[in-house]
Amino acid sequence: MQLLLSADPSQAAIEAYIGKCELHQFRADNQLTGVLALLPTRPETMEIVNIAVAQDYQQQGLGTHMVRFAQQRAAQLGMKRLEVGTGSTSFAALALYQKCGLRMSWIDRDYFVDRYPEPLTENGIPLRDMVRLSCPIPCATLNE
Repeated sequence: MQLLLSADPSQAAIEAYIGKCELHQFRADNQLTGVLALLPTRPETMEIVNIAVAQDYQQQGLGTHMVRFAQQRAAQLGMKRLEVGTGSTSFAALALYQKCGLRMSWIDRDYFVDRYPEPLTENGIPLRDMVRLSCPIPCATLNE
């Protein structure tokens, strides 16, 4: 739960979706290095609802590996689209998703204001809006 909370600060929100998700754990040397929660949403659509990499394993390519895994898993399940939502101030996550072929789809204005009881700040900026990204399966990457 602690690692999931690093990506979504609301335990109530996590508990609301976690039972409906495929939860994948990533490990190295018997250490939990990352978690990925995938949720089928609309027909033929899979959403990354939580993705988190342990602090000691960040900036080593694990996030990219996990997004690629999500793309492969969506394809295995016959999904046609992969989606993810992230904070408009989550600059590293926005870069990661775009490098992995997801593109901005829409902005859910005031998402974090309306759903979280306490104001959130990220990168020194008040977090208000959620940026939604998506790609068709298979996702094209910047390298293709």
